[in-house]
Amino acid sequence: MRPFPERLDCGLPYPLGATWDGLGVNFAVFSAHAERMELCLFDDNGKREIARFDLPEHTNEIWHGYLPNAMPGLVYGYRAYGPFDPLHGHRFNPHKLLLDPYAKAFAGSFRWTDALFGHRIRSSRADLSFDRRDSAPAMLKSVVIEERPCDDEDVRPYIPWSDTVIYEAHVRGLTKLLDAVVPRERGTFAALANPHVISHLRRLGVTTIELMPVHAILQDRFLLERKLSNYWGYNSLNFFTPEPRYLSTGMVNEMRMAIRRLHKAGLEVILDVVYNHTCEGNELGPTLSWRGLDNQSYYRLLPDDRRYYINDTGTGNTLNLSHPRVVQMVLDSLRYWATTFQVDGFRFDLGMNLGREDSGYDPGAGFFDALRQDPTLARLKLISEPWDIGLGGYQLGNMPPGFAEWNDRYRDTLRRYWRGDSGQRGDLARRLSGSADVFGHSSRRPWSSINFVTAHDGMTLEDLVSYEGRRNDANGENPGGHGDTLSANWGTEGPSDDPQILAARDRVKRSLLVSLMASLGTPMLLAGDEFGRTQRGNDNAYCQDNEVSWLDWSLASTERGQALIEFVSRLNEIRKAYPVLRSTRFLHGDEEIAPGIRNIDWFDERGRSISEHDWHNPEGRALVMRLASRRQRTKADLIALCVNGSNMKLEFRMPDKLPWRVLVDSAQVLSDHGRMLHSFQVEAGAAVILAAHAELRS
Repeated sequence: MRPFPERLDCGLPYPLGATWDGLGVNFAVFSAHAERMELCLFDDNGKREIARFDLPEHTNEIWHGYLPNAMPGLVYGYRAYGPFDPLHGHRFNPHKLLLDPYAKAFAGSFRWTDALFGHRIRSSRADLSFDRRDSAPAMLKSVVIEERPCDDEDVRPYIPWSDTVIYEAHVRGLTKLLDAVVPRERGTFAALANPHVISHLRRLGVTTIELMPVHAILQDRFLLERKLSNYWGYNSLNFFTPEPRYLSTGMVNEMRMAIRRLHKAGLEVILDVVYNHTCEGNELGPTLSWRGLDNQSYYRLLPDDRRYYINDTGTGNTLNLSHPRVVQMVLDSLRYWATTFQVDGFRFDLGMNLGREDSGYDPGAGFFDALRQDPTLARLKLISEPWDIGLGGYQLGNMPPGFAEWNDRYRDTLRRYWRGDSGQRGDLARRLSGSADVFGHSSRRPWSSINFVTAHDGMTLEDLVSYEGRRNDANGENPGGHGDTLSANWGTEGPSDDPQILAARDRVKRSLLVSLMASLGTPMLLAGDEFGRTQRGNDNAYCQDNEVSWLDWSLASTERGQALIEFVSRLNEIRKAYPVLRSTRFLHGDEEIAPGIRNIDWFDERGRSISEHDWHNPEGRALVMRLASRRQRTKADLIALCVNGSNMKLEFRMPDKLPWRVLVDSAQVLSDHGRMLHSFQVEAGAAVILAAHAELRS
């Protein structure tokens, strides 16, 4: 680089961030309340400050300046000057070096020290005190990068929602113990695109991998002190930078290549994104970026006491998505991942929080409006976790049209039913048929319901049938996790070598999977459930970056593991072969497909339509869901899901005289797929999928 000039040129207020134009770098950073903004430059490793400039211009609340002859690789940070007045929401402290919110790469390393806090940690005045120590030696620094254009050869699969089967996974945990991957690549994006991983996903029949957060995160100080770490990654340090631990090469191209290879294999990639809060925590947290740049703009503060943060997320702070610059930052981040990395969609952690306005949750909030009209983002898959811990924080079914939503009512109903709880038949029918009672409005479709039995947050499928209580002692918290796991151990708590207990557990696991894949809506599988992964009863393993959370691939080569993998693969084949299981509209039984056969019908084990009284019978534990759709001008395809949630074998009779064929039976590892009469036996705790054909009226 040539010698630095005495001052920066004016530059431009757009785009935000550090942008190299081939001749120099434009710097632009938002702060509505700062009185002065300094750009600090460092040597290549980020250890020594080599220059400092005032950003010369302040246009529309954007501070900006231009450094001629600067190149990609330049290391920098900001210092913001303004009032330190926590009682009125201002926490400026120029002694704290700040990350650029738009940084796309880091230099140096982060080291926890009291100097990272804007206040004196041990002061009797707490966060009202002022700390004058320089935080730069302990801080990560931002790095200027050369932006890469979109790769025109990387074509998204664009799998229809109705055909989508999601596989939720963690970049690190998925391959950390996978012997087929060379050691230095395990737990990284390079391993995610390993042929063994891709082959496994294709064998299962899933279409879309949903990755837990890949944004750069801050490791919580309290976890490190307990010799633990934030494994899940819901603790964002930056919204534009991949987590460095997931890059074996240290280069972001590794992530691009992984996504491209998954696309070549016909697989979509969805990112779980965290825009509801940041890692800076509450008023006692560190000053790393947003807090020091403009605390009052970036965060939602209590209206009657601006010292404190609204904590609808349970993490100490909540991003202020009612501020236009914060909305812009989030949308710019989404577009960055969508265009530069070609991701296929996003799952929004605590998604309803993004629709909070001063008056409460609003499905017509500014962020939702901006997202849904964006020509790039509106075409992608958008999934919301429709709750947070704030007032009115449960909004299942109330996300704007265009969103799919995690359906926890589906999860809980399926768990209760197969655990043997009474009074579940009516709600089970609603969940199996797509949860129209929740999503059947605003022209929404069955795919709006993300159906799942397990997810990262909670027990694995194996643990769900092996533990009645949580085993979270390893977290060092009491107790952490959910209050009610809705689980059962089927005879003994924890691991067992009793053949009868293992058989019961495997049957219930298969029944849960059969129900999941035969339901209308979008099914989601948790990585490792297909071969019996366990977290040893831990239902909140957010801090377990170890064998508790990592997938033990040795289970996949066992007889039980192989059998379950084949079973999941068979279920996906069935779902793909019968379009009615992927219905693009809700079925209400108001259309006759064949004589006496409607598009959806419900029966008990005797083949009788269920009366209103029987729907409310708490001991009614058997159910048949029969679906029908036209296949040809003269024929109709029929699918029947028969479930027996009782503790005894039941004789099921179909209401018609058609020859039904068993497609899958959860009481058996492999079914013979032979023809059978219209009556048959279903084992206790088992589910069966049948198929038949019917003649249409000429």
